[in-house]
Amino acid sequence: MDTTTLRAAYAELISQARQGGFGKPPQGEWSADQIIAHVAVNDELLAKATRQVLDGQGQPYYNHDAIDTERLDVLIAANPDVVRWLEQTSRELCDLADRLAEDDTTRVHTNIVDGVITRIDRPLPWPAVLRTQAEMHLPRHLAQLRSLRA
Repeated sequence: MDTTTLRAAYAELISQARQGGFGKPPQGEWSADQIIAHVAVNDELLAKATRQVLDGQGQPYYNHDAIDTERLDVLIAANPDVVRWLEQTSRELCDLADRLAEDDTTRVHTNIVDGVITRIDRPLPWPAVLRTQAEMHLPRHLAQLRSLRA
């Protein structure tokens, strides 16, 4: 699949993350490191699902591990350079997505939870999920990072 938009979204997010200078988040919201770690963990989950699609399987994708704040904090402690971690995970995901056919119709049961709200809980064509990553998910976290600098 064409990963131009996905790679550009990651490049913008990583550039913003590299700039640093983030302030303390409002009560109950994620810090910059937690946002970056969330995206990196989610990349790992997306990469795993993409590998399965490439192998002819369509195992479910759940984002639950990527939204567990306590788990994110443990991972941040283990990966103090979260931006470098994000660079690695995003590159791996994009490289895998490059191998998908643009018209791949493999449907993967996708369960995306945002806080306590289930946003998606149904089978979706996998390339569409990755396009959503580029067009919605990454820009949303880019905006979060920018707001922590304002």
